[in-house]
Amino acid sequence: MRKIDQLLSEYGESHQNPTNKLIHWVCVPAIFFSVIGLIWSIPSGFLNQITGVYSPFINWATIVGVLALLYYFSLSKPLFMAMVFVMLVFFSLSNFIDQSESLSLFLVSVSVFIISWIVQFYGHKIEGKKPSFFKDVQFLLIGPLWLTHFIFKKLGLSY
Repeated sequence: MRKIDQLLSEYGESHQNPTNKLIHWVCVPAIFFSVIGLIWSIPSGFLNQITGVYSPFINWATIVGVLALLYYFSLSKPLFMAMVFVMLVFFSLSNFIDQSESLSLFLVSVSVFIISWIVQFYGHKIEGKKPSFFKDVQFLLIGPLWLTHFIFKKLGLSY
């Protein structure tokens, strides 16, 4: 059995209840976005000094994102490609909010993060099982792949 199949199967063991699954379809992407937003909020001016180029996309979130993408690449090339798209969308959204004069990316991200985790824990209370990451922290990165693999299956794509 491929490692990705093993990880998705193990993650799925604590996500059988339909209500918990529905909660995860909303909250996993929200948490993923909020983590990107929180990391995006870390000052990174010296990264621009090192490169000699100012770009809002040269920051800690893109560095951490590339590391996560390398992990995804090691598990599944098709899911990696999907996650590149997801990350680009979330990077763009983070940049848009960060450039906004009426919103604080940090406050938006903290709010989304807290609310989403409260709802996720409620889903696991309904499920009657602890979140997978209590067993292994890598499952924090597997959640988005678990959702994405269902989309691939629905479209008849191999992953």
